[in-house]
Amino acid sequence: MEINACLASGQPQPSRKETPNTTQNLDTGKSLEELLQIIRGYNAKADLSVVKDAYDYAASAHRGQKRISGEPYIVHPLEVAKILAELELDLETIVAGLLHDVVEDTGETLTSISERFGSETALLVDGVTKLSRIEFKSKEEQQAENLRKMFLAMAKDIRVILIKLADRLHNLRTLKYHPTPKQVEIAKETLEIFAPLAHRLGIYRIKWELEDLAFRFNEPEKYFDLVERIAQTRKKREEYISSAISVLKDKLSGMGLEVDIEGRPKHLYSISVKMAKQKVGLNEIFDVLAVRCLVETVRDCYATLGIVHTMWTPIPGRFKDFIAMPKSNMYQSLHTTVVGPQGEPLEIQIRTREMHRTAEYGIAAHWRYKEGSRGDREFDKKLAWLRQLLEWQHDLRDAREFMENLKIDLFSDTVFVFSPKGDVVELPAGSVPLDFAYRIHTDVGHRCVGAKINGRIVPLDYVLKNGDIVEILTSKNSFPKRDWLNIAKTSQSKTKIRQWFKKEQREENILKGKEILEREVKKQGIEADLPKPEKIIEAGKKFSLFTLDDIYAAIGDGAITVNSVLSKIRAEEAKLEKKGLLAEEVQNIKNDVKPAAGWGKPMQGIRVKGIDNILIRLSHCCNPVPGDPITGYITRGRGISIHRNDCMNLINYQRQEGERLVEVAWDQEFTEPFQVKLEINGLDRAGFLSDVMAVLVEMKISANWVTARGRKDGAAVIELVLTMKGIEQLDYIMTKISRVKDVYDMRRVSFSGQTLGTLN
Repeated sequence: MEINACLASGQPQPSRKETPNTTQNLDTGKSLEELLQIIRGYNAKADLSVVKDAYDYAASAHRGQKRISGEPYIVHPLEVAKILAELELDLETIVAGLLHDVVEDTGETLTSISERFGSETALLVDGVTKLSRIEFKSKEEQQAENLRKMFLAMAKDIRVILIKLADRLHNLRTLKYHPTPKQVEIAKETLEIFAPLAHRLGIYRIKWELEDLAFRFNEPEKYFDLVERIAQTRKKREEYISSAISVLKDKLSGMGLEVDIEGRPKHLYSISVKMAKQKVGLNEIFDVLAVRCLVETVRDCYATLGIVHTMWTPIPGRFKDFIAMPKSNMYQSLHTTVVGPQGEPLEIQIRTREMHRTAEYGIAAHWRYKEGSRGDREFDKKLAWLRQLLEWQHDLRDAREFMENLKIDLFSDTVFVFSPKGDVVELPAGSVPLDFAYRIHTDVGHRCVGAKINGRIVPLDYVLKNGDIVEILTSKNSFPKRDWLNIAKTSQSKTKIRQWFKKEQREENILKGKEILEREVKKQGIEADLPKPEKIIEAGKKFSLFTLDDIYAAIGDGAITVNSVLSKIRAEEAKLEKKGLLAEEVQNIKNDVKPAAGWGKPMQGIRVKGIDNILIRLSHCCNPVPGDPITGYITRGRGISIHRNDCMNLINYQRQEGERLVEVAWDQEFTEPFQVKLEINGLDRAGFLSDVMAVLVEMKISANWVTARGRKDGAAVIELVLTMKGIEQLDYIMTKISRVKDVYDMRRVSFSGQTLGTLN
């Protein structure tokens, strides 16, 4: 029997130097069959043709794409689907798992997914698709908005987060291929957001592995030190647990109880957190040694507990009854720590087999889609925390505040207290009576004047303890105080208090904001040009404010400044004025050149629609070559510059100076050679450059310029400038080079360094 503090996956601990790559060179056909076999194991009647169809669709969409590890991209969605199948989820979720990156990373659309696989699958895919096409002020804002979008999708369909958790788990399993800074970034986000989410959903099977893998990359020295220290006592612990199990099993069997007993591995991250929190050494952690008893009924749970306590002395303060008071994530179990054989502390968990399934699978074991009851009220209760969290975060526009509050709400420990009627209320640890009042009802919070704990009056900043009976004292004439924002601890309470002040002061702020705007206009001497309401509203949209009153109120309470609004109005007016001048200028240029009925005569291999005999030049920012999709831009006095359609400069022109763009096309008879610059990324090893150059020798192509360098993360970067005869030859050479051993990324770049596209 293996009793070890190992990863939840049950895999042996990796050494410091190497982590096994479980998916490298994976046979995708074999992996697909494994997926289908897992599904057959829990759903013999499943229509597997839709899974095969989704695989074919995803494989086609991702064809040619590779992960940073060098393996085909389709391996990732396949592994995500397998994780979802191991949770015994429905076919729609597994199909969405196969398709989850299609919209984000390929040219496929949600519409095509909806038409082929149904609207429900499309909604699941959309829920895990990042907001990659929107410009954000900062990376933090982008992360906050992506998470906000995911939570909104979760509220509609909890399966969204199950797919996202599976996606994150497989990414962590292959994280070693990323540079160290990226490893740390992903690991920290996992520990702050995704592992706590798995905990709140009760999916411990995924939570433990997320935490241990993230711990390994976030704090590798501490991780491997703990691995080695635990390994030193492994044999002794196994013998101790085996002995305890044998004694316990004989005793329980003799009392007529049918019990499955197993050693419970304590996971590395939880050991590390407990050591840091309690400021103790490894030998002082009670539950490194643990046993789990699985029985049939709740009655058997308590009977087993009684027998355990007659066999070994329980340690005071170490008993927890999560059956009578389940955790918010549905976890149920009896926990007790006793002085076991040889005088060593031993933690024992006792639960029914159904409780154990819930502990492993969490919300995935209980949800409405599987049970076929979409009106399941119990299921809605289980997700009440999610809707509350969304409600509390709704008014938080600041990305930093949103992220801080989200982490607090997800990651905090809990305290269980009682209402005077005996109802159990779960709150974050550190909560005060005000938090309890707002959890009961918003009006109870607003009208709170005091509180009684266990029949005794206490101040509002009293820290609640497990088992407290809380009674809130209210008055119809009471209302929130400003200092409550410093007393309240939960996001819900603080948000409700802020909303009250915001609502109460809104009318005052509207009048105040209007006066401030009019006064500033007068001060700047532009009274005659007082902005029209529609212009003010248009400027307000830049701040996510969509009505005149919203804008005045925001100015009045200081959320935005009046000068920021006026500057937006001026910028928009200047933009419109510039647009008019641009249109006039472009028309003048077109009037000065010879018009053409269709396509003009070729100049440097380019024809311009409707214009003849005009100067043409290929732009250096994107270095277009024959065969590339292109667009022309009418410059100021230098004719027309030709850009690739994916050039960042052209995208900016389209947004700001669309009138200057003209339709152009390559002349089919143009055969002159052209230069192209390639960037190749791979693993730094002896002979890597010579293997790449061997491809050029084989193709009888000479490089005009070559440079190679190694990076600190163990990667090598080679840059080549080649002379090509056509886009077909370029594509062929890129394909050949991409097959060189250890090449994991290859792209065209401009001579100024702009990325022009990865080989897909």
